Amino acid sequence: MDKQTADHAAEVLKAVAHPVRLRIVDLLKQGELCVGDIVAALGTKHSLTSQQLNMMKIKGVLQCRREGPKVYYRIGNPNIIKLLRCITEGCQRYHRPAWPPAVDQTAGGF
Repeated sequence: MDKQTADHAAEVLKAVAHPVRLRIVDLLKQGELCVGDIVAALGTKHSLTSQQLNMMKIKGVLQCRREGPKVYYRIGNPNIIKLLRCITEGCQRYHRPAWPPAVDQTAGGF
C-alpha cells in the first residue's frame, strides 16, 4: 500500500471510529434520513449528532442534501458499509471479554 492510500484509509477509519458515528452509518445503510430522524433513532442530542454528521460529510463518508428546512444524509461511499460489515463480523466472531479481566479471588489471582 502506498503512503497516499494509507493516509486516505486512515482518515476514513478515523471518520467512523466513534460509537455514535458507527451507529449513524448503520442507520443510513438502509437509506437516506433527515437529521431529526437520526437524532430520534439514536436518542442523542441534536448538536452532537449534527457535529458527527458534518465530520463524516467532510471526510467523504456521507453526503447530504437540503429540502426546505430539513437536511437529509446518506452514505457517500458504499465501501464504508462493506468495511463496517467486516469489522462487525470480526468483533462478533472474535469477541473478547471485557478488559481488564476479572480476577478470580478463589484461584489465588493477584
